[in-house]
Amino acid sequence: MYTDKTLVCKDCGREFVFSASEQEFYAEKGFENEPQRCRDCRAARKASRGQGTGRQMFDAVCATCGKPCKVPFEPHDDRPVYCSECFQNRGNH
Repeated sequence: MYTDKTLVCKDCGREFVFSASEQEFYAEKGFENEPQRCRDCRAARKASRGQGTGRQMFDAVCATCGKPCKVPFEPHDDRPVYCSECFQNRGNH
């Protein structure tokens, strides 16, 4: 049985409630740690990761259609690179 807990956000220092239903969800997903940030700070952190601070992308040319594309790894001459459309059309090869 879970009960609401009051936690303190490590970013803004405000108190927030870690509800019983959220605790149950965390347990079902196998999460072992309680959240460290309030909902607003979690949303702000998630948004900032999507604005250029995430994964580095590299320019490449698709080996199938020849279109320029971006890939999340540094391409090497010894391995073909595919745009997302051609990659999906290849199936599980």
